[in-house]
Amino acid sequence: MNNKLIKWSLAACALTLALSCSKKNESTHSFDPKSADSTNVSSLKPTGGAPGWGKTIKPEMQAVMEKLASYGDKPIETLTPEEARKNHTPTDAVMDLVKENNIAVPAPKVDTTGVNINVAGGKIHARIYTPKTGKASYPIIVYYHGGGFVIADLDVYNASAQGLAEQTESVVVSVAYRLAPENKFPTAHNDAFAAYEWVVKNAATIKGDAKKIAVVGESAGGNLAANVSIMARDKKIMIPLHQVLVYPIAQSHMNTASYTKYAAAKPLNKPMMEWFTKHYLNNMTEAKDPRISLVNANLAGLPPTTIITAEIDPLHDDGTMLAEKLSAAGVKVNSKNYDGVTHEFYGMAIVVPQAKEAQAYAAEQLTAALK
Repeated sequence: MNNKLIKWSLAACALTLALSCSKKNESTHSFDPKSADSTNVSSLKPTGGAPGWGKTIKPEMQAVMEKLASYGDKPIETLTPEEARKNHTPTDAVMDLVKENNIAVPAPKVDTTGVNINVAGGKIHARIYTPKTGKASYPIIVYYHGGGFVIADLDVYNASAQGLAEQTESVVVSVAYRLAPENKFPTAHNDAFAAYEWVVKNAATIKGDAKKIAVVGESAGGNLAANVSIMARDKKIMIPLHQVLVYPIAQSHMNTASYTKYAAAKPLNKPMMEWFTKHYLNNMTEAKDPRISLVNANLAGLPPTTIITAEIDPLHDDGTMLAEKLSAAGVKVNSKNYDGVTHEFYGMAIVVPQAKEAQAYAAEQLTAALK
């Protein structure tokens, strides 16, 4: 077992989570945003003053960023992809804060299984979260994690996927698309659609209702989710009933107001976005491809959309620009920005109040669309 897996296992034990490595019950780290110990969370305070890159940062958010900085990892943009994948993640910081502050972690309300999906050139894995309520059929949410198309995995974004399943009472299929630079553009985009197509065709095998499917993604995953809707429209298969795009990558110009203001922000900054782009694309001219620069895509006929943005985030303006473009194309759009929080905040509901609010907002939008 490698060091990363040992770390995950020890952290899980410390949090008294029952994990199994069997194929029928995948390892996950359970954060229930509705059941966090509010006393401990409210006492989560930073040790220093607000950072120069985020003067408006909320205390809980700052505490997470301080914990992340405490690991002393080298900046991702200075590393190789292999090295960057070994860095601590914001999820590590959250898990350590949960342990150190004795924040209650309830038992999961979902079962998890795994499935391998055939794609062009190989297979990809997906983790399936099924509510324990015992129904014969559930709506389905296909979820795409973040990481700039280069780093992160299903474990790093488990809290987001599990929260969606529990709060919407849906089957969530979290997709482990192939990463760059081993798999260059448009591999992740094609994998994302192949997974969606598999879900449409195999819904019944996962207790899903093929007529009630939505897509959700964070950051790079938000870009993928939107592209899945576009590809479904163009290939004339079932279009998702709704899409939730959380601080999506939506355009290629890194000179927006938010890129300028939050160029040095944490945990995502402008140099990291340049690094991600370099590693995913075959050449920099591909940045203008409408699959990357969604604001230049044909957005007509896409499903109703919910966009969530964070204030302290280089990608903040990507989300607002995409919302405007979608609305101009005739798509119904609801959007909400959360002040005082950074990129990656969405999955931190157990310690960051704004994340709890954002997850509840996304769940409300999805539940209404999938009823």
